[in-house]
Amino acid sequence: MIKSMTGYGIASFDSGSTKYTVEIKSLNSKFLELSLRLPKSFTEKEFQLRNECSKQIERGKVNLSFNVEKADSTVKAAGIDKELLKHYYEQLKAVSLDFNEQSNNLLELALGLPEVIKYAEETVSEEEWKVADKTFKQALAAFQQFRIDEGKILEQDTKMRIGIILKNLTLIEIEEPKRVPVIRERLNQFLAEAVGREAIDQNRFEQELIYYIDKLDITEEKIRLNAHCDYFIETLKNDDANGKKLGFISQEIGREINTLGSKANDANIQKLVVGMKEELEKIKEQLLNVL
Repeated sequence: MIKSMTGYGIASFDSGSTKYTVEIKSLNSKFLELSLRLPKSFTEKEFQLRNECSKQIERGKVNLSFNVEKADSTVKAAGIDKELLKHYYEQLKAVSLDFNEQSNNLLELALGLPEVIKYAEETVSEEEWKVADKTFKQALAAFQQFRIDEGKILEQDTKMRIGIILKNLTLIEIEEPKRVPVIRERLNQFLAEAVGREAIDQNRFEQELIYYIDKLDITEEKIRLNAHCDYFIETLKNDDANGKKLGFISQEIGREINTLGSKANDANIQKLVVGMKEELEKIKEQLLNVL
C-alpha cells in the first residue's frame, strides 16, 4: 500500500468559550519541510508538535496552522510600573529644565520608555492544551486518510501503466521471430549486390548470421523486464512500500526497455518500445508524489 505526499486535513472543536481549528496541508518534497503557524500562547508546544509531525508525516512540504478564537474578546490588560514611570518622568522634567525646553508630552515620552508597560505572558493551560492537542490529532488523522485515499489512486494508475508495458512486451514476443527471415534476406541481398550471389560461401554466411542474430537476442532483457514489473506490482502491495524504492525499480525497468530498443533492429518492435517508454515516464512522474 502506498501513500501520497499530497494531503489535507482539518478539524475543529468549539468548547463554548473557545474554538480551536487545526489545518494541515502538504505537497511533495524529498524531505520534511514543516511550516508552523501557532498562536503566541502555543509557542512552548512547538517542539512537541514538530516532533509528532516528523514521526507521522515523514516527508513533504507541510503547512500546519492552529487558530484559536475566544468567545470573550476582552484583551488582558497591560500593567504599568508606576515607580519606573515616575522615575522616567522626573528625569525627563529635569533634563527639559536644564536645556530650557518646553516640558510638553513628558508623560507620553515616559510611557514609551523600556519596561514601563508590561504585558502579561500568554500561556496555554493544561486543560486548554488537552483540547487543542485532541483537535490536532483529529486533523492529523484526516490528513493521513487523505494521503491513503490519494495513494490508492496512484496505485491504480501505476498498475495500469505497468500492465501496458507488459502487454507491449507480449506483442514484442510475437514480433521477435519475424526478425530473423528479414535479417537473413537483407544480408543476403547486400552480399549478392556487393560480391555476386555465386561468390557467397553459404556455410560462412550461416555462421556470421548466427553470430549477428545472437547479438540481437533479447531473451534475457524480456525475462528481466518481466521480473522487474512483477517486483514493482509486488512492492506496491507491501506495507513498507515507498516512493524511493519504487523509483529504483522503475530505473531498472527503464534500463531493460532501453536495451530492448537498442537491440530491436525492427520498426514494429521500436514502436512498442517507444510506447513502453511513454508509460514509464508517466509512472516516474507519479512516483514523485509517493511517500
